[in-house]
Amino acid sequence: MKTAAPLFRIFLLAFLLGLNLLSPTQAQAESDHKSYLLAQVDPDEAYDPFTDYSEFDEESDEEADINFFRNGRFFTVGLAGGMRGFTGNFANTYEGAPTFGLFLTYFFDLRLAMSLGFQTGDHAVKFSVNNQSKTYTGNVSITSMNFDLKYYMNTQNVTRGLADLNPYILGGLAQFYRTYTIAGLDGFSRDSTMGFDLGAGLEIPLMRKKAYLGIQGTYHYVNFSDENKSYVDGTEKLDQNITGDFYNLLFILGMNF
Repeated sequence: MKTAAPLFRIFLLAFLLGLNLLSPTQAQAESDHKSYLLAQVDPDEAYDPFTDYSEFDEESDEEADINFFRNGRFFTVGLAGGMRGFTGNFANTYEGAPTFGLFLTYFFDLRLAMSLGFQTGDHAVKFSVNNQSKTYTGNVSITSMNFDLKYYMNTQNVTRGLADLNPYILGGLAQFYRTYTIAGLDGFSRDSTMGFDLGAGLEIPLMRKKAYLGIQGTYHYVNFSDENKSYVDGTEKLDQNITGDFYNLLFILGMNF
């Protein structure tokens, strides 16, 4: 019994010494494991080769882009028809008449678009000279090439029935061409001028948004070179100068792409 007690104590001391020798290794392993976990959740992953590439700096930019691809349009093509009217002395000289055109619109995003348009129409002309001693009649053809920017209003906060409508405003530049054919005057008279467009419109989706029916009103500011001239062929004085602007009210049937 006396011999067994010292042996038990020696064995117990050796066991405790072994635990102390093993504990630093285990602590080091646990430390390495924690460092490994922290490295995987490091928020700065700019240099991690296994991180998914994204061209967006913020989530809102990505959401806007996804929304455009789901609900937006890349471009539209539309056929237009309507009436053209005049202001100023143009209204006394030219008669309102139908006008027709073609529109191509390219969308930068859901709100902003660029529109290219072509319109043409013929109008009856009547003006007098020398205190109505003589009256000229004929025809004038007006053609325009329009370059406009369109901004579509946000309708998400209106009632459900109106949310699908697409109201917009537009503004831009245009090149206008005018050709006279007047009885009693030899040849044709052609001239052109630059002008400004300002208008608004509304688009109603059709065929599950594959097409649309639109209505658009546009005011065209023009200044032709002869608006300050008071004579015809330099001899006959006009009773009133042929001056003014004109406007269009159009219906547009378009396709979305």
